[in-house]
Amino acid sequence: MQNVKKTYKDFQLDVSLEIKSGTVVGLLGENGSGKTTVFKALLGLISIDEGSIYSVEDKNDVGVVFSDSMLSQYYTVKDISTILKAFYKHFDEKFFLTKAVEMKLPLKKTIKKFSTGMKAKLKVLMALSHQAKVLILDEPTTGLDISARMDIYDMLRDYMEEDESRTILISSHITNDLDTLCDEIYIINDGKINFHEDIDRINETYGLIKCSEKEWQTLDKQFISNYCKEKWGYGAITNEKQFYLENYPKMIIENINLDDILLMNIKGERL
Repeated sequence: MQNVKKTYKDFQLDVSLEIKSGTVVGLLGENGSGKTTVFKALLGLISIDEGSIYSVEDKNDVGVVFSDSMLSQYYTVKDISTILKAFYKHFDEKFFLTKAVEMKLPLKKTIKKFSTGMKAKLKVLMALSHQAKVLILDEPTTGLDISARMDIYDMLRDYMEEDESRTILISSHITNDLDTLCDEIYIINDGKINFHEDIDRINETYGLIKCSEKEWQTLDKQFISNYCKEKWGYGAITNEKQFYLENYPKMIIENINLDDILLMNIKGERL
């Protein structure tokens, strides 16, 4: 997506991002930040006002999950298998039904009687079952307990291991689940991308600085991106943790996680 803009009455999307083949990319942000609008633009489900989108042309090559999407509550897994077979030329019925049994999804019970976790697993399985080259997953684990979330992430890891050219774009509120799944992270806030980084680099070089008012005033801020004033002093993100460990040995400098980065990009200020 290059300089893609979409304006609504009370919201404007203004985004550029690149999803490389063979990677898993996480799109993080609060509700209403623009994640779903990005996904719908990528899929051609909404028109855009400006910019360019270069995406997968053959929709048979794309598997999609939206958090609020589902087929009729009166269908069974067997019914869905028949529908998918008619829709997708590469639908693997044997894989779909075998996986459904493995995940303890009743084949002849209506979806209406499924738990939240069962419905989520079914939606992801539907996206995986037609040999898609790209998965676009909007909050696929919303409302699930940790066991159900891990089952879905295991499915996604298996999907990526089968073909190194496969690609996933996924959004989630539970940011730390994405630590071990994603290669890169984008953060979107108020319709704009304000952070993009490689997960390995985040783990290796990023840190969270916590310091007093006095320490903040004398701190070398050349490697700080975002900061936030708290009651106890200041918190700040650095992308050169080692610099501060070496030059400010008495200062509190912690390892950082995606929750810290997301919160600092939403509630903090940029230098």
